[in-house]
Amino acid sequence: MALIQVRDKAAVQLKQTLQMLFDNADDTLFEMADRATSNAEQNAFFEAMRDLRLKRKSIERTFLQKVFECFTALNQYEIGKAPQLDVASFDNLSLVQNDELEETVALDAMVAKVMSRDGVALGHITARLNALVSKKIEDRTNPLGPRVLCESFLDACRSLGVEIKVKLIIFKLFEKYVLTELDAFYAEANQSLIQAGVLPDLRSAPVRRQPDRPTASSRGAQAGSAASGGATGDEGVQEVFGVIQELLTQVRGSAFPRREYPADAVPVSSVDLMRLLSHLQQHLPQQPADDYDLRVNLDQLLSRASARSGRVRVVGQVDDDVINLVSMLFEFILDDRTLPDSLKALIGRMQIPMLKVALLDKTFFSRGSHPARRLLNEIASAALGWVEQDEAQRDSLYHRIEQVVQRLLNDFVDDPSIFSELLAEFLAYTGDERRRSELLEQRTRDAEEGRAKAELARKRVEEALNQRLLGRTLPEVVVRLLREAWSKVLLLSCLKHGVESAEWQAALQTMDDLIWSVESHEAPEARARLLELVPGLLKSLRDGLASAAFDPFSTSEFFSQLEALHVQAFQRLRKPEPEPVEQADGGLESPPLLLDLPEEPAEQEGAPVMVAVVEEIVLVAPGETQVPEPELTLADDDEALVFVDNLRVGSWVEFQEDEEHKLRCKLAALIKPTGKYIFVNRTGMKVLEKSRMGLAVEYRRKAIRLLDDALLFDRALESVIGNLRRLKGA
Repeated sequence: MALIQVRDKAAVQLKQTLQMLFDNADDTLFEMADRATSNAEQNAFFEAMRDLRLKRKSIERTFLQKVFECFTALNQYEIGKAPQLDVASFDNLSLVQNDELEETVALDAMVAKVMSRDGVALGHITARLNALVSKKIEDRTNPLGPRVLCESFLDACRSLGVEIKVKLIIFKLFEKYVLTELDAFYAEANQSLIQAGVLPDLRSAPVRRQPDRPTASSRGAQAGSAASGGATGDEGVQEVFGVIQELLTQVRGSAFPRREYPADAVPVSSVDLMRLLSHLQQHLPQQPADDYDLRVNLDQLLSRASARSGRVRVVGQVDDDVINLVSMLFEFILDDRTLPDSLKALIGRMQIPMLKVALLDKTFFSRGSHPARRLLNEIASAALGWVEQDEAQRDSLYHRIEQVVQRLLNDFVDDPSIFSELLAEFLAYTGDERRRSELLEQRTRDAEEGRAKAELARKRVEEALNQRLLGRTLPEVVVRLLREAWSKVLLLSCLKHGVESAEWQAALQTMDDLIWSVESHEAPEARARLLELVPGLLKSLRDGLASAAFDPFSTSEFFSQLEALHVQAFQRLRKPEPEPVEQADGGLESPPLLLDLPEEPAEQEGAPVMVAVVEEIVLVAPGETQVPEPELTLADDDEALVFVDNLRVGSWVEFQEDEEHKLRCKLAALIKPTGKYIFVNRTGMKVLEKSRMGLAVEYRRKAIRLLDDALLFDRALESVIGNLRRLKGA
């Protein structure tokens, strides 16, 4: 109900903003036409005005329909179709690619602006929607997110016959009249979900629109203000950091040692503190995650500075709180079981750069879209499916993360813009990786769906064979023909036409006729039926085996043996010779010759080999073996089955294969017809297949655990604040 309310409000508000867009589009395009430098350019704008007026309702309807479809898909999971390749003329290929590139660049820029401005509010909507729906969503797939809205509008405008220059102007209007209203829109959506009781405790300080990135001088002023405990000019940031600071003050002495300084101790300036941290950054050992203590090394530098100046130099209280907070955050990160150990060591080397950016910019703690915070989260997210390897340095992901860390250590002094640059590069890399993995993952799902259909068809064929053969004694060649050859004809018919089709019924009838033709019959009319049946039966068998591409040599051998069986059947059904008829002259009339039966062979052939079918027939797909299902019966409310039933498509899990080896994989699909859970690695390749009961068995032996795919920094901050509150209450 709450989801429907959010959807309906979204539709109303989006419709209103779209109407504002179209109401102002004429004026904008007319002004552009007025400023045109040529008749052709002017005509292009006038044509665009006319086209937009004609297609306004269609674009609006298509856009809103796509938003509705995105909401509908939240509670659905369907195995999609294989991606289709667009057909394009080679003559126009370059032009099409350039236009699409400009559209993509414009779309990415619009999305980035909204995420920078309203990322926190959108993140809360995403978290709340995840609590309502079965399909895991992210900010980029949120129906209310800027990417989905922009892509929906882009698709709705496909029908416009305008050149790219005009289309980009329409996109700017979409940004001006629709995207700029999303902050109020998100606030209302969050409030609606809170009132419906969806994660009401998920709160944050009000997010205000941030100015452009500060210059070096303004950053210095902010850092100095923070060191002295002054305001930064953003009440929301101060509120968040102030709450954390208050908790740190209250647990000082229990969470970390209370420091006692001489009365004449001099706090180092923020500029000097940054220099000290930069020195430590440049001389960071290769493995700081094991035994490196940032506070101890910083205190040693301060002691040297104190000895040189003759006065005790200490870290100011606000900066000291930031150091303690970042230290606790990285303690959580380095203890997190979700991160692979090798990558923990790399991420651990980011502690000093993260501390420096936190000292420069307190929005680091409150703004989910902060570039440094996002970089850390994106690295952790990409590392979720990474598996330890013997030669880690050859892994492209490991190598890319290592490059990011090394760039930070080498180049970051006091300009946080490097985080935005590294974030953009890393997102470009992971975007390419994700697209490749999604394509392979989709192919995996398609293949598994095909396997599921084939498995169901095999079950149908097994049922049909067992229904007719189980418990009977028949010639061995017929049992073998049905099991090895005709089963393929039945399988093909089931897959192509279904079990309700005339083709399937005809294949079953052929099987029934074959069985009847080789059984013993006493009824007088059996002979006539056999004579009538055999020619059509043989034709149906030949046609069916040919359609299934069965081996011609084996087919010929089967028919040779079948012919012998039918000859014997005819002989068994030979009519008894009638008694001689006495003629009028007293002689005896001989009975008529049976010309329609084959002659007796010179040597009587032996009886056919008979077999009794006492075990159920089980068909196995080529290249596969039957894997026995775990013999275990559990109640539906058993903890293990509850765990399995709560797994969502997209969830990452870790299997403990043995004492040394672990397998990290993602649930890519649940094939409902067969009940199979299909897992893939981070490249999208299938690595595991389990049944519901098989997963429950793994859970009961503690060999499977769910990996927390929530944002790493957010989890760390939540954990630290939770620990501080517990210490405060102790």
